Amino acid sequence: MNIAVETPLDLDLGLTWRNRFAGLGSTFYTNLQPTPLPAPYWVGHSAAMARELGLDPGWLSSDAGAQAFTGNAPIRGAQTLASVYSGHQFGQWAGQLGDGRAILLGEVLGAHGQGLELQLKGAGRTPYSRMGDGRAVLRSSIREFLCSEAMHGLGIPTSQALCITGSDAPVRRETMETASVVTRVAPSFIRFGHFEHFAARNQLEPLQQLADFVIDQYYPECRHSQAFGGNPYAALLQAVTARTAELIAQWQAVGFCHGVMNTDNMSILGLTLDYGPFQFLDGYNPDHICNHSDDQGRYAYDQQPNIGHWNLFCLGQALLPLIGERDYALAALESYKTIYPEAMARGLRAKLGLLDAQPGDQALAEGILQLLAQEHVDFTIFWRRLSHWVAKTPGNAPGTAPNAVRDMLVDRDALDAWLLQYQERLAQVDTALAGDLMLKTNPKFVLRNHLGEQAIRLANQKDFSGVHTLLALLETPFDEHPGYDTYADFPPDWASSIAISCSS
Repeated sequence: MNIAVETPLDLDLGLTWRNRFAGLGSTFYTNLQPTPLPAPYWVGHSAAMARELGLDPGWLSSDAGAQAFTGNAPIRGAQTLASVYSGHQFGQWAGQLGDGRAILLGEVLGAHGQGLELQLKGAGRTPYSRMGDGRAVLRSSIREFLCSEAMHGLGIPTSQALCITGSDAPVRRETMETASVVTRVAPSFIRFGHFEHFAARNQLEPLQQLADFVIDQYYPECRHSQAFGGNPYAALLQAVTARTAELIAQWQAVGFCHGVMNTDNMSILGLTLDYGPFQFLDGYNPDHICNHSDDQGRYAYDQQPNIGHWNLFCLGQALLPLIGERDYALAALESYKTIYPEAMARGLRAKLGLLDAQPGDQALAEGILQLLAQEHVDFTIFWRRLSHWVAKTPGNAPGTAPNAVRDMLVDRDALDAWLLQYQERLAQVDTALAGDLMLKTNPKFVLRNHLGEQAIRLANQKDFSGVHTLLALLETPFDEHPGYDTYADFPPDWASSIAISCSS
């Protein structure tokens, strides 16, 4: 006599789910299950993010964990869906887009009581895949996994990554590659494009429903704001404008190029979202284009602040039916022109170790940036060496800069002239405090393209040690990490030949 043994239909991860986005209704998404991948294996995971979610980091080494976060096994309490949105891509209206390869598992309560959404990127086709296969490849998943955690380590608002799994299932891009799934984490994945979608279709009821949801869940202060005659939607636009301006100033200060700042890649919460053809600058070149697909340089490094403002105008147009008064929308957007330069000035002062603002500080900062640009001086290494010089200088007498700093430029006379001005400014501050601030502002480690490429090449051979090492360094990028100086060294000559495009 055969006795049927009941097996669980889903996995219980011990998480508390509440799925607020799903509560908006089917107008905003399509319910569907991820498409399984054969024989998934672990590539890496963030123990810190696991603890934040209340997951046992050790469980993330188990086969059950790999099945769950590859999309092969249903998770109890999750409500899987793909959301619909639209957007402008490279300045042109692209119409309906949506989660073409990302499937939201749902929202859980984190260790500190905050809501965090979990999303599988690369989990298969959705109704919004637009002829795509719904997959992500190991190469791009490793880059997103590492850069999400790197940006968090730098203190820059970002989506994060819990883990990454791989499979030998083939995926064709420019060449044949293998599939991977990265589990992304953020308070919300709502984008500017979500609002554009409903505004473009003149669907004002869901547009207002979405705006009310965002205000009530993430910007409750806007509901009670007295600005703009008490208009909560104008207050929302201004709040998003402020967060976006602050975010892009942080990108610029650390030399980060996003590469594809389409409106559907812009977070309504001011998070860095969608890591595709990103790059941290090697040599400082304001005109640098990191996206090989960006023929016109729309998303070049020095264009990012302007593009951020342009994207906010698109959001403002989408919200205008709710705001009602065009002048309110324009006033909310106008605040960017004040907030961004102020945030950028603060960031540059911190890089220089200046604890307060003085009239000549902006000229001082612009002076060194011009010198770095003329010779394409390595951005990260220059600022780190300058930080060590200031940090090791006793009292208020900086003295002559060491060759470690002066050797960074061929034109030593120009650098020495700037350093003299800088020393005069440093004489007005406590250099011990200045040096400490600089070492906590100017990282030793960033995710340079060649470092990611080296980790990817090892991973293609099922050696994930490069991923693990980089994760450990990038989680604490301001620490010295003795023994790992090669990861903070100048890039090799071949690094300049790495081409990063939108393909992933």
